Amino acid sequence: MLDTWIQQFLDHLAVHRSANTVRSYGSDLAQLAAYLKGEFDLTPDRLRGYLRKHAPTPVTRARKLSTLRSFVKYLRAAGVITSDPTEILEAPFRRKRLPKALTQNQAATMLDQESAGRTPLRDRALLELMYSAGLRVSELVGVNLTDIEFGGMTILIRGKGNKERVALFGTTAMAAIKDYLAEERVPPKKSTPLFTNRLGSRITTRTVQNVVKRWSIRVGLPPETSPHTLRHSFATHLLDGGADLKSVQQLLGHESLATTQIYTHVSVERLKEAVDKAHPKAHASS
Repeated sequence: MLDTWIQQFLDHLAVHRSANTVRSYGSDLAQLAAYLKGEFDLTPDRLRGYLRKHAPTPVTRARKLSTLRSFVKYLRAAGVITSDPTEILEAPFRRKRLPKALTQNQAATMLDQESAGRTPLRDRALLELMYSAGLRVSELVGVNLTDIEFGGMTILIRGKGNKERVALFGTTAMAAIKDYLAEERVPPKKSTPLFTNRLGSRITTRTVQNVVKRWSIRVGLPPETSPHTLRHSFATHLLDGGADLKSVQQLLGHESLATTQIYTHVSVERLKEAVDKAHPKAHASS
């Protein structure tokens, strides 16, 4: 019976969440079913034992507890159970790490360097668009040519859970995209992906990761610079420039404002660094 409800939950989840999320939840719940030996025994003690055995680190425990709570919420909505056995289970304390962001000078150095490689126009266009619009790497590779409206410099993005939003991009990104389309884009085999490889297939997230790595290494940026670094930099630079948090939330496609608020901490830290370096009274005299 437990396996049946797990499968129904995953089928329900597939309608609203990404394939990666469904796979992750499915893996956690398969472990749960094995631990409970297929019995529908969702008591706090049994769930606590499952977490002790299969979630040895705070990060793993937090993820598996999130899975359990989502599953229990579904069961309660379906009327299968009436109380929440996860309510008394404590989540581990996790210190939120501030996202790394490039300085504006570092971003300019990376993007303004001379193009190189076998697909220089494509690589420049995808980097400019990712930074200009604050896109996730999965969103970038999913962009179709028909999603772009050059007149208004907008782009239709399908984000997490297939939720759509409109993102904006600037003149530099538009020029780079037009150069790529005019001179280098390989016509796609099917659909209308904006960015294609040499065979005309849609590029992969790995391709984008490799491009970011090559371009960052060439100008001496930190080795951990990634596609997500450009997204973090987009948000941080907007807030540094005075953009309001709600606007940044909409542009990033965050469902919760709390998710976006971490970038305010990044901006404050950057301001503190600037004060420490430049203000004569920032340090006590020795």
